[in-house]
Amino acid sequence: MIERTPLLNIVTHVILVAGALLLIIPIWLAFVAATLTVAEVNSPNVHYLPGGELWNNLTAAWTRAEFGVKFMNSMIVAIAVVIGKVIISAISAFSIVFFNYRLRMVFFWVIFITLMLPLEVRIVPTYSVAANALYPFQTILDATGISWLIAQISGVELSLEWNMLNSYTGLILPLVATATGTFLYRQFFLTIPDELVEAAKMDGSGPFRFFIEVLLPLSRTNIAALATIMFVYAWNQYLWPLLIITDRANYSTVVMELRRLIPGPDAIADWNVAMAGTLIVMLPPLLVVVLMQRWFVRGLISTEK
Repeated sequence: MIERTPLLNIVTHVILVAGALLLIIPIWLAFVAATLTVAEVNSPNVHYLPGGELWNNLTAAWTRAEFGVKFMNSMIVAIAVVIGKVIISAISAFSIVFFNYRLRMVFFWVIFITLMLPLEVRIVPTYSVAANALYPFQTILDATGISWLIAQISGVELSLEWNMLNSYTGLILPLVATATGTFLYRQFFLTIPDELVEAAKMDGSGPFRFFIEVLLPLSRTNIAALATIMFVYAWNQYLWPLLIITDRANYSTVVMELRRLIPGPDAIADWNVAMAGTLIVMLPPLLVVVLMQRWFVRGLISTEK
């Protein structure tokens, strides 16, 4: 029996409305600012209704920030991160849950502990890896004397180097190698009934067939939830691209290029153009969240098989 609590319902809805307003009002003010002229956006009066300069401001923002190539770069990075994250997370969680080997829980906790490390702790080691991903192997070869032996035999000094700076690889791989998706899939796979696993074995399904034909169809909502999270996460990256990208003409992202629209101390304070650029950058992740909302929520809270 469900007890009716009118007062609690009122309080709950008041909190929800207040939270929604906290999210909507800044976005609305940014939209209004993007529709105003320079004089209007810098006037002492706060404008709450849109003006008629939206298209001109959007065009100016797109041209000034050179969003064309940058928009494509951000889309490539976001889609690649989504695909890589979904595949790697599903496979790693499948291994941890359904294969009984000695160190599986050790591997899980090593992966899980990375969730507790803040970005500031991980950023320098991650940059070192991106600067030369093969440096650990070079260190092992030098320490064991293998590189010296090869040099003595062949006369060629062995040097392993893989520089991922200023590349799509450097933008994508560090964002794929996170533990969020593995934990999400593991929690879902743990709810798979043992009877379903046994039935698949009796039907002659091997591990690969069980993964492809049974687990992945059951994980559709989880895949949608993870894809939504990772698309927004990858699209909104600012610090990591700022660190590893110096060739901004070819590899810069739209979030990085928003800086071009911020008025300088001696420039015209055209915040209307800056807000228009912000709307452009916000649009793709907003559309993804709106379109994937139903599956996103189901993937996070549903336990139905």
